[in-house]
Amino acid sequence: MGEHNVKILDAKKARAVFIQHLINDVEALEYLLENNLIEDDIVRIGAEQEFCLVDATWRPATNSGAILEAINDPHFTTELARYNLEINLDPVKLGPNCFKTVGDQLNSLLALAAKKAASHDSKVVLTGILPSITQTELEFEYMTPNVRYWALNEQLKSVKGSDFQLHLTGVDELSISHDSVLYEACNTSFQLHLQIPPKDFVSSYNWAQAISGPILGIATNSPLLLGHELWSETRIGLFQQSIDTRRASHALKKQEPRVKFGKEWASSSIAEIFKDDIAQHKVLLSQEIPTGSLSEIKKGNIPKLYALNLHNGTIYRWNRPCYGVAKGVAHVRIENRYIPAGPSTIDEIANFALWVGLMVGRPAEFDHMPDVMHFQDAKSNFIKAARTGRAAMLLWKGELRTVKDLMLNEFLPIAHAGLKKAGIDDSNREELLGIIEARANTGNGSEWMIENYRSLQKEVHNDKALRLITRAMYQNQLKNTPVHLWGPVEKETPLDAKSHLVRHIMSTTLYTVNENDLANLATLFMKWKNVHHVPVENSVGKLMGLLTWTRAKKFQKEHDPGSPQTVADIMEIDLITVDPDTHIKDAIKTMKQHEIGCVPVVDEGDLVGIITIKDLIPFDHE
Repeated sequence: MGEHNVKILDAKKARAVFIQHLINDVEALEYLLENNLIEDDIVRIGAEQEFCLVDATWRPATNSGAILEAINDPHFTTELARYNLEINLDPVKLGPNCFKTVGDQLNSLLALAAKKAASHDSKVVLTGILPSITQTELEFEYMTPNVRYWALNEQLKSVKGSDFQLHLTGVDELSISHDSVLYEACNTSFQLHLQIPPKDFVSSYNWAQAISGPILGIATNSPLLLGHELWSETRIGLFQQSIDTRRASHALKKQEPRVKFGKEWASSSIAEIFKDDIAQHKVLLSQEIPTGSLSEIKKGNIPKLYALNLHNGTIYRWNRPCYGVAKGVAHVRIENRYIPAGPSTIDEIANFALWVGLMVGRPAEFDHMPDVMHFQDAKSNFIKAARTGRAAMLLWKGELRTVKDLMLNEFLPIAHAGLKKAGIDDSNREELLGIIEARANTGNGSEWMIENYRSLQKEVHNDKALRLITRAMYQNQLKNTPVHLWGPVEKETPLDAKSHLVRHIMSTTLYTVNENDLANLATLFMKWKNVHHVPVENSVGKLMGLLTWTRAKKFQKEHDPGSPQTVADIMEIDLITVDPDTHIKDAIKTMKQHEIGCVPVVDEGDLVGIITIKDLIPFDHE
């Protein structure tokens, strides 16, 4: 999540000072570019691994702070939520064994994290979106106590001026409002970095944009959110909407989101991309700038460009341009942000090799992308790949092609050539790209997850299915087996601990009636749908009562079909309810005590779910 030593720009003078630093940084960058002061004779790769922490119930843990302290390694840092951490891997020179070096360090650091997490009764899981996450873990109290996160949350809410709206449609549909940026914390990724020679930056950046759709289509791993089957890579839509500060209005105007693919091919230089983002997006955060960038240049030093990098860290391009300084030498790089975490580290390193191979192996015909492909086609390919993954039909050089066809017949040959050009060891190249080939033919992480989720739903409750999938991911990751070799989820072995809250098992697919509906229609509806308990709401969605099958049968027996009585006349009004965070054992006790078979779940007066004895019995024996 970037630089942590930040503050909110809450005074005109402070804003003016910081923005002037931002302007000076752009001027300084242009000076460095014009005078060839940015490194161009070496290529390095690097990566960042975000990961989830889960507890014994396979739900999000809340102890990342304690685990980070126990790890005590500068490679690790916090993330937005208290159940996520991040590893910053060391940069490595692109060469024969670079991917093995990256993979070995990644596995070593994850093993360290797993060891320390185990001492705190937690486990490490790699996944784009943790299947077992619930709304409980998306409340503000789960945000990591860190000045940057709090400041960013307050600024984004202020710019938005209202709650954030999330609406995603896939096989299922999810529509919800949220009052913080914490939904963004659902997303965990494996972010890839590739150093680029400055003079080739625009061609490389545009090529990176063009190949994003096919790469994403083969690498999707995040199809589930809150038990809903949405996009093949739900992270793409979720990230944009979870921090979308654009305001709806009656005016028809185009507004760029802060999480974006972009709107046109890059031109001129990396500085032009930064200028475009400064022009389109409000400055949110500031920090103390020790020395101005232009002053540093006058002294003969290479400036850090603090203001520019801080602002760039609040613009979330899926392919992000980056400027950095190491040991007094400046460099520029592209950060690939769309690859999800997992399914295993070998899958991640294979994705890394594919991307780098394609970047290095770019054929000359793609040096000037505007002559080859319309930008909107590249953007459309990216969205289609996010929605349907390996099943997407993408437009490439004027022809509709499947992801499988593109990968096998266009992209893998380019990637092999690129890795050979980079001097990658043949055996390592063939192993890693062989994993991509097998995945193209067999299936990716999203497909494995959906196939198992649908199968499990036939036999167990949704909540248990999601936790079984989470456990299976963890077990496969321990073996570091590539996802195309993963088998069915084991469902016979009991989970380590019981589900414990009502919100985890309540049904949110509700049949409801209005208090003013005709009683005859409501009772027929219950008969048609074979339901024994129907919540009764008023015109604004507040729970007013419960219509039971006992009451419905009595009404049918005592009244003729033309009776004018309404639901309000026959419903139960003395209701026993629970809230979503009630422990399941307490819900069972309540239902037994009052001898009732159904309890509405109410949150601040709103009906959010319903539980029945049928729902509770399996969990009572889990």
